[in-house]
Amino acid sequence: MTYVDLSAQSIAAGGSPSLRGYLAVPDGQGPFPGVVMIHEVFGLDDQTRRHADRLARAGYLTLALDLYSDGGARRCLVGTMRAMAARSGRPFTDIATARTWLAQSELGNGRTGVIGFCMGGGFALLVARDGFDAASVNYGRLPGKQQEELVEALRGACPIVANYGGADKSLKGAAARLESALDQLGIEHSVKEFPTAGHAFLNDEEQGPALLRPLMRVMGVGPDPASSPEAWQRIEDHFARYLKE
Repeated sequence: MTYVDLSAQSIAAGGSPSLRGYLAVPDGQGPFPGVVMIHEVFGLDDQTRRHADRLARAGYLTLALDLYSDGGARRCLVGTMRAMAARSGRPFTDIATARTWLAQSELGNGRTGVIGFCMGGGFALLVARDGFDAASVNYGRLPGKQQEELVEALRGACPIVANYGGADKSLKGAAARLESALDQLGIEHSVKEFPTAGHAFLNDEEQGPALLRPLMRVMGVGPDPASSPEAWQRIEDHFARYLKE
């Protein structure tokens, strides 16, 4: 495993003092397009690293950022979620630091994308207008309760591909709302809701505490092997269009 220490850059920018991430490097000489990956609420775990490795095999220099670098999920989760709700704070500085690191990497081609899952999907949507060339939002919560708030939050965003699950009880109507907002703004996009899929359907295994997994299944949370291949292909096609030279 290859981890990158971003603490020097992060401290200079006012971000997390111990910021780090998992770097997945494609085979070959490069240069490669870069992708910042933002994890689910459970943190930078084996599932996230497998996602990063998958994108690396597709030719993307992928930096899976650890938003809990300064204390783990127990200490950082609440603050991270508050920052997302406020649409400002340290996580946004950390994501910007990761984007700059990839853009300046000798392995990179200067173009950067962002991808997020669950909580990370919400962040990916919010930073889509912060210097990225393409964004992939996967079952990410939408900012604001009113459609006007969503439109303003997305104004100036880069091209977006989004995947949602029709059986995801926590995000009913999110795909339609997102597509409507992007249509209104004239932002290039592809939004799809997969009828049989629930939350976290791109994962290849169940996550979370074992005692909660039966409840999570009832809530429509977990892998969907029938839908995930198409969703992943949509992600790769989107990044290939906007990030590869």
